[in-house]
Amino acid sequence: MEIKQKASLFAAGTALVLASSKFAIGLGSGSMAVVSSALDSLLDVFMSTMNFFAIRKAAQPADRSHQYGHSKIEDFAGLIQSLVIVFSGSVIIYRAVQAFLRKETISYSSLDFVIMGISLVFTMAICTVLIKIGNRTGSNALKADALHYTSDLYSNTGAIAAILLTYFTGIILFDLVFAVIVGCIIIFSAIKIFRSSLSGIMDASVPSNIEGEIEAIIDNMPYPAAGYHKLRTRRSGSKKYIDFHFLICRRLHIDEAHVLAERVENEIAGKIALIDVVAHIEPCARECNLTEETCSMLKLPPAGKTVQVPG
Repeated sequence: MEIKQKASLFAAGTALVLASSKFAIGLGSGSMAVVSSALDSLLDVFMSTMNFFAIRKAAQPADRSHQYGHSKIEDFAGLIQSLVIVFSGSVIIYRAVQAFLRKETISYSSLDFVIMGISLVFTMAICTVLIKIGNRTGSNALKADALHYTSDLYSNTGAIAAILLTYFTGIILFDLVFAVIVGCIIIFSAIKIFRSSLSGIMDASVPSNIEGEIEAIIDNMPYPAAGYHKLRTRRSGSKKYIDFHFLICRRLHIDEAHVLAERVENEIAGKIALIDVVAHIEPCARECNLTEETCSMLKLPPAGKTVQVPG
């Protein structure tokens, strides 16, 4: 089992324990701040479990029906997560307002504070694991999950503040206010997840810093490399796909040109994780004496970004 799947299972198992504990305590005291946090943790279980199956599917190799692999399923998982999170945030806000209007009683106990404190610590641990592994593997699904758990940090902190303020002042408005704040944070987090996942589904380009690394590698290729054009990038789940036209001195033998193309592909793949690179060989169209000293392309800084083949 790969590390991304282990991270999802860890998050799902921990969230299940936290959800069960908070539901038991919150329903007993009548605190909507605690119950809303419990509902959010229950959704965490669903999200992390869905992520586990999505990541496992995405890890399967390409086949005849899916020749580019299955990595885009991670983006679909993130998209579904965002929609469910919006629904959960709306339910939290609606239920909190209803409880306040009905003047439902809240009977806090020390257990409310203890369980939310424990939840805060464990949620921080889950966030740390998901962010670390998500950044290392480039998994959109794990990053989306990490973002959701980050919203839990706010909800847990808000619930603790509501418990303390309501307990010492007797004003149940605090419970309503913090539950509504938590609901809004959850919804705004979902919007970020939605946009990120939709970008992956729509084959958005890789981040500009990664594209800059790719351009620098190609630009630094020595003669007889003569630059490049038509660079295209896209993301699919945690995978990145790159293709470009690699300009090479037209006098170079085809075998030598392929060796140079493989070299630049390997250099890019060696420096950028989870990337699929295709360099299309194209002969340089410029006229020169065809030597390293007289190559006209070497006199055009920066070589990569300004190359345009006539016609």
